[in-house]
Amino acid sequence: MKSYTDYLWFNTKKQKEIVNITSEVSGHLKSSQIQEGFCLVSAMHITSAIWVNDEEPGLKQDVMAWLEKLAPQDDYLHHRTGEDNGDAHLKRTLIHHQVILPVTNGRLDLGPWEQVFYMEFDGQRKKRVVVKIIGD
Repeated sequence: MKSYTDYLWFNTKKQKEIVNITSEVSGHLKSSQIQEGFCLVSAMHITSAIWVNDEEPGLKQDVMAWLEKLAPQDDYLHHRTGEDNGDAHLKRTLIHHQVILPVTNGRLDLGPWEQVFYMEFDGQRKKRVVVKIIGD
């Protein structure tokens, strides 16, 4: 069994943003030369997440609106630390910080409409995502 690790770096232009990273993850898979196995994609910051879904603008607007309803920008106990991003932590909890993707015949084995996204909820500073691939 082989393993491969590399990183994607982000510094989003907006505080809240959804970035399609499917091609970048696929590029790392190609570099790994792994044909069968799994690909872990994990946001390494507590205010960002990884999401697998459709590349459709309305859906992306809907999910951000849904997250805003569930975790609005509000006054959270977390803000007693001097931070003002309590909502970003909660949004990350709802989406989750990582996904495991199957690798088959050297390709991400995604459904017909599935894409991989980096979701940022407290951006405009440098953050990273780990891509770890294991298999043969």
